[in-house]
Amino acid sequence: MLTISGMSSRLALSLIDRTQAKQLQQLAQEPQHARAISRFREKIADIHTASDLVNDYDTYSFVMKAFDLEDQMFGKAMMREILSSDPADKSSLVNRLTDPRFRKLYNALGFTAGGTQNTNTASTAWQDTIVDQYVSQQFINGEREQNATVGSVLEFRQKLGGVSSWYSILKDKDMAQFMRTALGVPDDVIRLDVERQKEIFEGKFDLGKLKDPAAVDNLITHFVAASDAKDFANNGGAGSAAVTLMQSAIQGGSGQFVPATFDLTAIATFSASRYR
Repeated sequence: MLTISGMSSRLALSLIDRTQAKQLQQLAQEPQHARAISRFREKIADIHTASDLVNDYDTYSFVMKAFDLEDQMFGKAMMREILSSDPADKSSLVNRLTDPRFRKLYNALGFTAGGTQNTNTASTAWQDTIVDQYVSQQFINGEREQNATVGSVLEFRQKLGGVSSWYSILKDKDMAQFMRTALGVPDDVIRLDVERQKEIFEGKFDLGKLKDPAAVDNLITHFVAASDAKDFANNGGAGSAAVTLMQSAIQGGSGQFVPATFDLTAIATFSASRYR
């Protein structure tokens, strides 16, 4: 994985866009991930029930990591109940949970008959889909550790295909945070009921534009600008790419430095005006 520490978020994203396919391939070949993938492929065909899955540590941990649920691995009984849920029953656990990660896992694994049947696990094509999901999620997590803003953008891109309405965004805390930041909606809006939040976001952005790559890129640009400006302000500029470049210029140049002043308020106002 390439190092993006010290880069501006936009530069890091540009680098990732050019190299992501190669980086994903290399990530899958790293020893720890290669072993996990190999064990998953060896064991998954013998997993037929929800109980089989949660009782096989290697396979269970693999799929939980693939769907960014590593923090929920301790809840085996809960996961077994989720995977055994009847999607047609509104009172079933999978329908009562608001965290979309659980629904995504449930849909992808495809257990039926109360968690006692699964016709997917012997399919090589299905296994490939889960492996791709695992590698992609590990890549996003690694980038997030280096740059939280970049991680948020990559996660936003990954989840775009599952957006069907503002409700699907608002129930996902990370997607909702992304859209609040990108559209300049204050975090205090979460105190309002969901219908009122939906009205506010509808007045800010037409979800139909998410099908337009240019509109999505504009949204990301605004998110990155707002996030980096906030980080700059919170950190007093310390550790930012701009400061790093300026320090390098002093150390590697003539020793003379001409300071530049940036009006962050004006920059933020200009960025916001693009979405009015």
